[in-house]
Amino acid sequence: MNSKVIYTLLVAIIISCNVVGQNVSKAEKLFNGKDLSRWRGDSRVWSVENGCIKGETTDELVIEQNTFLIHDMTVSDFELTFKYKIIGGNSGVQYRARVIDEDKFIIGGYQADMEAGIQYSGILYEEKGRGIIAQRGEKVVVSKDGEKTVERFISNEEVQKVINQDEWNNYKIVVKGSHLQHYINGQLTIDVVDNETEKSASSGVLALQVHAGPSMQVFFKKLILKKL
Repeated sequence: MNSKVIYTLLVAIIISCNVVGQNVSKAEKLFNGKDLSRWRGDSRVWSVENGCIKGETTDELVIEQNTFLIHDMTVSDFELTFKYKIIGGNSGVQYRARVIDEDKFIIGGYQADMEAGIQYSGILYEEKGRGIIAQRGEKVVVSKDGEKTVERFISNEEVQKVINQDEWNNYKIVVKGSHLQHYINGQLTIDVVDNETEKSASSGVLALQVHAGPSMQVFFKKLILKKL
């Protein structure tokens, strides 16, 4: 092997290593496992327990409207992975969201939903907006004027089979441009292209939700975000 070939191979290896290093460096832990640094929310509702973020309401602590734990990061295109466990009620992760009321921790925008029931975990919901954009198992394209084209790729019941009730689940949110995808335990739950000119969002904040209603607990851990 001549010196020119060796030099070319070395350059290729160095470039490859640099690219891998850059990709690794983009991954960021959003929760340190100890406290709520970089997060803000209602301290009555949110706490850290056994290395997890815990959101809780009780018979004594009743909230009148949905409340959110808001991260200080603004996101655009990303992949977010985390583990969640929910006991009672409804919750979700907001992304590319907007703060509506800073003092009351009220958020609007895209939500990756999760619940203790058997219908909504994995859907795409828009808080303070269009409501349900995609049910589980739906591939949806939203046109510039808001018209939806819907195709079903799996049944709601098949999605529910992969979810561990009252136990830990793996959630993944992948967002790039107008393309939004949710996965639970490796199963794609929704696939959306949101082109609506006046209502789609290209960037915004991340937040965790505790839903108003009956007493509930939700736990989050291992929240890792990679910018795309």
